Amino acid sequence: MLQALPEERYETRDIFIDKSGMWHMRGMPVDSSRALSQVDVVLNGLHGGVGEDGTVQRVLARSGVPFTGSRAQASLLSLNKVRAKAILERAGVRIPRGIAFNLENRLNTAEMAQAVFAQFGPPYVIKPVSEGASYGILIAMTIVELPDSIADVLDEFGDALVEEYIRGDEFSVGLVENFRDQELYALPPARVLLPEGAKYFHYDAHEQALARYEVPSHFSHSEKQAIENLAKIAHRALGMSHFSRADVILTRRGPYLLEINALPGLYAGASLPPMLESIGSSPREYLEHAIDLAHR
Repeated sequence: MLQALPEERYETRDIFIDKSGMWHMRGMPVDSSRALSQVDVVLNGLHGGVGEDGTVQRVLARSGVPFTGSRAQASLLSLNKVRAKAILERAGVRIPRGIAFNLENRLNTAEMAQAVFAQFGPPYVIKPVSEGASYGILIAMTIVELPDSIADVLDEFGDALVEEYIRGDEFSVGLVENFRDQELYALPPARVLLPEGAKYFHYDAHEQALARYEVPSHFSHSEKQAIENLAKIAHRALGMSHFSRADVILTRRGPYLLEINALPGLYAGASLPPMLESIGSSPREYLEHAIDLAHR
């Protein structure tokens, strides 16, 4: 983000928030009000956790400084997979079936696994309820593996969502509001190309930028429309602002939404930059448009 913004037009201030919640500027700890003093617009580059669950958004809203991206409530809903699923189901969005558990459940993990098996069969995807970037995701290929996988996620995160494993091609699609004369513009969906030998998109693929993205992708016009429409319905249903990025699996029955992200990544190897480049845009144009949206 810092590299994309032209120095002759913007004076940037790099603000770091550590895991304890302390804000830093120029390497020195400061309170949030001082870090945000004389700032015109905040670009939020955080992923997951308090950066994407509405916590930082509430701090920014209280400060009165305009910021890019969704407001606190929409950020919380999009990151919390259980609450998002309930809203998306009511909106008619096709999503994987799933059952959530937490440490307050009186069932043991074997009983949890049987409760899942009664609803749908393996393989299973087990993930924390409120994490991003594929962090903490496990795959159980059989019912025998499921209890230990649930236990591992519960132990680390305190909650676990077990979903059916949807087979198909994975796509990422970016959405930008009020862009190129459209109220909600859908960037061309990017097909996710996993590293050789990888069976699913896991945290290391994000962390090390191992995945590649094919844009434009080879699918029919009707498939492209279905993917874009699914992402747009989800964006609006969750009340998101400025931009979002949806992860979709395309199957013979049509697209399934895996999740929608309030803060699309712009790091090297992320899916959004090649989507922007495919329409003759760039991270610079995207960020300057986001700054304009925040000012409005």
